[in-house]
Amino acid sequence: MAEQNFVDYVKICCRSGAGGPGSVHFLRDRKNPKGGPDGGDGGRGGHIILRGNRNVWTLLALKYRKHVIAEPGVPGSDNNKTGADGADVILDVPLGTVAKDAETGETHFEITKHGESRVLVPGGRGGLGNSHFKSATNQTPRYAQPGEPGREEWKILELKVLADVGLVGFPNAGKSTLLSVVTAAKPKIASYPFTTLVPNLGIVPYRDMRSFVMADIPGIIEKAHEGKGLGYRFLRHIERNATLLFMIPCDTDSIQKEYDILLNELRMYNEELLDKPRVLAITKCDLIDEELKDLLRPELPKDVPALFISAVAQQGLDELKDLLWETIHRQAAEEGEDEKWNRTSFEEEE
Repeated sequence: MAEQNFVDYVKICCRSGAGGPGSVHFLRDRKNPKGGPDGGDGGRGGHIILRGNRNVWTLLALKYRKHVIAEPGVPGSDNNKTGADGADVILDVPLGTVAKDAETGETHFEITKHGESRVLVPGGRGGLGNSHFKSATNQTPRYAQPGEPGREEWKILELKVLADVGLVGFPNAGKSTLLSVVTAAKPKIASYPFTTLVPNLGIVPYRDMRSFVMADIPGIIEKAHEGKGLGYRFLRHIERNATLLFMIPCDTDSIQKEYDILLNELRMYNEELLDKPRVLAITKCDLIDEELKDLLRPELPKDVPALFISAVAQQGLDELKDLLWETIHRQAAEEGEDEKWNRTSFEEEE
């Protein structure tokens, strides 16, 4: 996905449809020259609805659509006929989209399932026709309810990338290289920091035609939770990943220190991230031999399973896939979602 085409934040003005007014009408025909009230109700104004679509990966379609306007309801008519509802506006958004109020910052809901529909801004109710207001003392009411006005509100849509495995590490830890090797994704790869400016997704093929989704998150640096570097804008993408794969190069000064910094940034941003399953991959291991690996093993954190890999030399990748699959599968089983991982491919998941 081209960087300029990945949009994970939009602010849009939403105007729902006004309800149609009720009708003031009296029955008049050859047999009833002075019939009673028969004015129908007005139709509901159109809603503005968000719908989850697993085939959409970005909010790009809404980037240049600053105003979303739904149709008003149709007025009621004679013979107690209810006016038609205004047409709803349905916006397809990626899974993991969070809807917020732009003024208060209140979170309304999050779209997490394919086909899930939620009303972002409801349309106004239609007014009641004059037939509702007849009584023994007022048999010819000459008034009806106006329809409710539509609502005009500014909304913020934020995308949190949904993936089975999220890659966590400092810039130039080898995350994009790994994604390019184990999936068909083609992220930008270079030797300078912050090569990755947007999350990249790829589908990792596994044994027996199974697969899982991997997300390359832009690199974290110390004090990212305070907005330093790419900051908290991309830390939110880690929230929707089932398993976190920490990646630390073998030539770093201290593996334990770098691991602690990454953990601390996640803790300061959202302490719940520490509850996610974690796997540690020591990258760029084609630069060292087995003797140096033996020297590094005592420095590895004790509370996380660790592997030595090299994406360039394709060393240890099968073992890494096995460990990730086992971790994802175990987590899904604990959450009662074991069937989720018995699919034959990502596209077949409903």
